[in-house]
Amino acid sequence: LVRLAFMSDSKPDVATKTADVKGKTDKITRQNESISQTREALAATEKELDAAQEYYEKLKPGCVSGGVNYGDRVKQREDEVQSLKEALKILNGDDIPMPIESGRSAYATGASHQGD
Repeated sequence: LVRLAFMSDSKPDVATKTADVKGKTDKITRQNESISQTREALAATEKELDAAQEYYEKLKPGCVSGGVNYGDRVKQREDEVQSLKEALKILNGDDIPMPIESGRSAYATGASHQGD
């Protein structure tokens, strides 16, 4: 009789604990799947990173000159810019030297060299 009473009283407790075990087992399964997907994503990202770093190492020597210091590079760029500015002036006609005839420019007087 005591055993039947105990079994009767334990049924709801056993059902609750069985449901808890099932819920926790499902949660573990979902988390294991999530871990698996995260590891796959990590592996793919690391592969992309390795490829990017390899590409960077290939580009690095061409982008960073080893023998020229920063000051020399700045001076070279300034010289290049100045040369380009002078070329632009020439192309725009701002810096064309005018021939001088008796103190006046031939272009200013409208004179032509065709008949000379």
